[in-house]
Amino acid sequence: MDATDEYFVGTCTHMDESDEIDSCARRRLVWLRGMHEKGLRVKVATLDGERAGFLYAIPIEFCPWGPLGHDLLVIPCLYVLNNGHGVGKALITAAEEEARRQSPKAVVTIGYRHDFWFMPASFFETNGFSECEQPGQYRSHARDRAVLLWKVCDEHAEAPVGLRSNYKFRPIAGKVVIDLFWSTFCQTSDIEAQRVREVAAEFGDSVALTEYCGNDRAVLSRHQISRGIFINGREIGWGYEAPKDGVREAIVQALRRWECDSKSCSSPASLCPECAPTSASGSWTHFRV
Repeated sequence: MDATDEYFVGTCTHMDESDEIDSCARRRLVWLRGMHEKGLRVKVATLDGERAGFLYAIPIEFCPWGPLGHDLLVIPCLYVLNNGHGVGKALITAAEEEARRQSPKAVVTIGYRHDFWFMPASFFETNGFSECEQPGQYRSHARDRAVLLWKVCDEHAEAPVGLRSNYKFRPIAGKVVIDLFWSTFCQTSDIEAQRVREVAAEFGDSVALTEYCGNDRAVLSRHQISRGIFINGREIGWGYEAPKDGVREAIVQALRRWECDSKSCSSPASLCPECAPTSASGSWTHFRV
């Protein structure tokens, strides 16, 4: 792996797009390198001399994205720039070869039954994976239904278990409480975590921010949320990186609700101008194909 390969992976292919992405890439590369001794591997594919995609393979015991289990190798993310050239299949083959070296009992991934480009379940099924369970964390997102898929290497393999949120909101008197679940592994999660920190700081002592980083497997196992932003117990999200304006608006709205509650407002939330909701809710291997 040369420096450009690392940059390609660290930016999730978004090279030279922004200082924000580059800063995130530097943080992620430090984490990725540090995870090599725990079995994390990155596979980068090239096509006609150009970088065409990459894949992560992580022992399930250390994967900050879930699921939970033992003696399994997880593919938490497979990304291909241009479909139809066999890049994805070659990357899966590389992950299976890595599995033979590390000797897990199955290769596991989370696929999605939607018409979006990211990690389609049908693609993995075409390449020999089968459904073993629906991850609990994603059960509310019907249109983006996620499923746990695996390819068994050993008949004694035990199926993984999807994350099932154990979130409990704990209010703090006089403050807007932000509970932030994130990990360095995911670029989207890492970038939005930094944005949340910066926006929360704008409100000073009015906001209490608590972070739960999935890099710590004990934290992930306890709360079973790989990515999420909760403001006073209400989850907000956009799919893509949370925009600062959206996070800021959600905090302002929470402050208004708190101020309204402190005045013993008796109006329905939909009618009170203070409480009315807004639109806020919203280790390396290099090979050629």
